[in-house]
Amino acid sequence: MNLRCIYCQTPFTLPRAEMLGAIVTMNEKHQNHYDAHCPRCRRANSISRQRMELFFPNWQDAAKQLAANPPKEEVPSTAFLKTEPISKAAKAAVEKKAAVKKPAEKAAKKPAAAKAPAAKKPAVKTTKTADPKPKKK
Repeated sequence: MNLRCIYCQTPFTLPRAEMLGAIVTMNEKHQNHYDAHCPRCRRANSISRQRMELFFPNWQDAAKQLAANPPKEEVPSTAFLKTEPISKAAKAAVEKKAAVKKPAEKAAKKPAAAKAPAAKKPAVKTTKTADPKPKKK
């Protein structure tokens, strides 16, 4: 379902899976509207139940199929990884390796030819021009 945020006018879509879940939830809780949140401004856009059922006419059959055969989604293992700060010992070891590499890199590089500093541009001289309108006394 294609929507447009009523606050920031950003177009966004409501996936069929989210629509189905919203319609089922509205049916169970006897609600008339669903709040779809805009991905840009995060404000809630109210969508009527009739409009959602218009875009998903066979939602009852889809809900029964979903209950009978739940989707098997594989979540990547990296989704649950938490990043933790590096310990002081590990940080020191990394800095030590970096310090060892720097002198080796300097020795491998040949000194670059000394460049002469860029010559300064002469200042632009301004000349006084005659006033187009002489002042009256």
